Amino acid sequence: MQGMIMHHQQAVEMTALIPTHSTNKELRLLGDRISHSQADEIRFMKRWLITRGQPTEMKMDMGNMGNMNMGGMNMSQPMLMPGMLTPQQMEALRNAKGKEFDRLFLEGMIQHHGGALTMVKDLYDNAGAGEDAELFTFTTDVDSGQRAEIRIMQSMLDKLK
Repeated sequence: MQGMIMHHQQAVEMTALIPTHSTNKELRLLGDRISHSQADEIRFMKRWLITRGQPTEMKMDMGNMGNMNMGGMNMSQPMLMPGMLTPQQMEALRNAKGKEFDRLFLEGMIQHHGGALTMVKDLYDNAGAGEDAELFTFTTDVDSGQRAEIRIMQSMLDKLK
C-alpha cells in the first residue's frame, strides 16, 4: 500500500505539469480527472494504513550500502514501483511543451496506469488478499478506472500520431 501511495504521488506530479506544458483542452480535462482520483485514492490508502497502525511511507533501510551498484541496479536511485517513470522520463516530460509534452504525458501515464494494474494483480496473487472488503472494493475500482483511462489515453495518443 505504501508503494501504491508513492506511485500515485508521481501521477499527481505528472498531471501538475499539464497547465504550463500543454494547451490541449482534452488532455487538461483528463489530467484534472486523474489528479483528483489519484489524490482521493492517496487519502483512502493513508487512512486505511493509519487505521491499521501502519506507516504511510515506504522505509528503506539499506544499511551501509551507499551508492553501490548491484547487478545493474543503481542503489543511489529511488526504487520504482511497477510502471513508474524513471527520473530520465520525468525530466523529459518536464522539459517538453505542446504536442511533444502531450505525447510523452500520454505514453508515460499509460505506462504508469499499467503499473497500477500490475500492482493490483500482484496483490491478489497473495493468499487472503481479497478478504478485506474495503480493500477489495478499492482495488476493484482502481483496476476498472485505470483500464478505462488507458483506453481513453490510447485513443488520444492515436489522434496525435
